[in-house]
Amino acid sequence: MSEETVLGRPQAEPPVDVEPARRFSPFALLRACRPRQWLKNGLVFAAPAAAGVLFTVQGMLDALIAFAAFCIAASGAYLLNDAADVEADRRHPRKRHRPIAAGLVPVRLAWVVGIAFVLLAPAVAALSGGWRLPLVVAGYLSLTFSYTYYLKHQEVIDLVAVAGCHVIRAFAGAIAVQVPVTSWFLVVISLGSLQLVAGKRETELRAAMGNATGNATRAILAAYTPAYLAGVRAMASGAMIVTYCLWALNEHSGPFYPISIVPFVLIVLRHNLLVDRGVGEEPEELALRDRPIQLFVVLLLLPLLIGIYLT
Repeated sequence: MSEETVLGRPQAEPPVDVEPARRFSPFALLRACRPRQWLKNGLVFAAPAAAGVLFTVQGMLDALIAFAAFCIAASGAYLLNDAADVEADRRHPRKRHRPIAAGLVPVRLAWVVGIAFVLLAPAVAALSGGWRLPLVVAGYLSLTFSYTYYLKHQEVIDLVAVAGCHVIRAFAGAIAVQVPVTSWFLVVISLGSLQLVAGKRETELRAAMGNATGNATRAILAAYTPAYLAGVRAMASGAMIVTYCLWALNEHSGPFYPISIVPFVLIVLRHNLLVDRGVGEEPEELALRDRPIQLFVVLLLLPLLIGIYLT
């Protein structure tokens, strides 16, 4: 129903956002915060674990503070993003079921809670006792908002911006526990993030091209082709594997780091296969549901943790 119809006929059916407001529940608001997406914030544990300080009391406490700050920041950003993209989400076959797009959470409430979370996140980060982690959280939020309102409309830059959000998460873990960040770590994380983002966009584009109308619900998708995104994904995958192999073979002694190369490559290959099958739009869902990826992650972590903590 258009706005003109509502204004011209006061006795007609009320606007769409009136009826869902009566169906609001705290659980719907929690869903709008996308707790499954918090899995991405697990990247804050990567640097502390690699530095061998994650399982100390102070290291774990600082890493958990960083994790909590990024969960709050991410949920605030998701609420604001979904409130801004509510009309586009309602045209998406899957995103239209999100609480805000479905009308289960009023758009105005999403704005209020989202802003509150954005202000709360740096304050939580300050519990680490320094100014660097709050600054990193603020930088993450700045990049997120820049993406929401501008960068997501710029081809290529939008891929780098989303990948940059993942890199900031990993960097924040090092800042939280005050350990140096190596170039190896940053390169692998950056390339892995770019692979995930390119795979996500490729899956979205293929789905848009295959639907009945042929319309893409994300406008920037019109700037890409499946071949280009597949090429970006292949480039990032190959460079990441080479970088990881050089790190594992040249920077460490003992057998455990070289052993980790095999499951690392399997994770990369499995993700590429799933993207080609059209199921890479939500990488966190792959981590939660795909059994081979879960097995490969365990096989990757075991030799790394043994090499870091027991040798």
